[in-house]
Amino acid sequence: MSARTGVIPSSDVAEPVRAEISHGGFRTVYHCAGEGRPLLLIHGSGPGVSALANWRGTMGSELADSFRMIAPDVVGFGETQADPTIEFTHSARVEHLVDFLDALGLDGVDVIGNSMGGALALALAHRQPNRVRRMVLMGTVGIGFPISPGLEAVWGYEPSEENLASLFRIFAFDQTLVSPELVRLRHEASIAPGVHERYAAAFAAPRQRHLDAMALPEDDLRQISTPTLLVHGAEDQVIPLQQTSLRLVSLLPAADLVVFGRCGHWTQIERAAHFVREVAAFLGD
Repeated sequence: MSARTGVIPSSDVAEPVRAEISHGGFRTVYHCAGEGRPLLLIHGSGPGVSALANWRGTMGSELADSFRMIAPDVVGFGETQADPTIEFTHSARVEHLVDFLDALGLDGVDVIGNSMGGALALALAHRQPNRVRRMVLMGTVGIGFPISPGLEAVWGYEPSEENLASLFRIFAFDQTLVSPELVRLRHEASIAPGVHERYAAAFAAPRQRHLDAMALPEDDLRQISTPTLLVHGAEDQVIPLQQTSLRLVSLLPAADLVVFGRCGHWTQIERAAHFVREVAAFLGD
């Protein structure tokens, strides 16, 4: 689809519609599905990740009956392009999302943030509290903790199908999800021109500093009054439950926590039906 300035394409079905918009120093590729109140979907980090790879199942779910889901490729990932002078830092990603929402004229949005995307959602809610109506944070970062071996491996990824298969086995509790086809498709995405170079630059060693940059101070977290649903897999080896969501639920003034047993970092994939039901109930409350 050609670029559409300030317009969210209409669609009668949940199949995501691709669009582009130029704003500031960015040319953002994003996908839309469904009708209703705007729901911003912010993907996480990982080799070859994109909005569509992260959210295809969610965008094809019953949420499309009530929400206009908008899933951008965050700057540094997917097809989104940026001015060559822009560094792929947490601050730049926050600025990108704020500018993207401004360009589409979106206020009062609900937000779902996955992992890194959860930190971006928290930053939005802290910076512009009137813009974020409610938010769902999945296996989220955004609070300080020592980097886990799993996250160190994810951000230190070097492209090969073998390495990617090993990473996906860290992500998933259900190992049957790590299919050769999934590994092949995501490996191809991770070695597309310029993709790994951007990824390696964004998460260059030492990597604890990137995690620290995504963390809000505890006093700032206590000031975020946005109603929040925290969702976490009990077996998450990438973002440990005990060091993140279990602390956030006691710091955020209006937060609840749902923990899925027998589930790793891919809550929206491993527990897809349960995840959608929890989100629909929370956002529709």
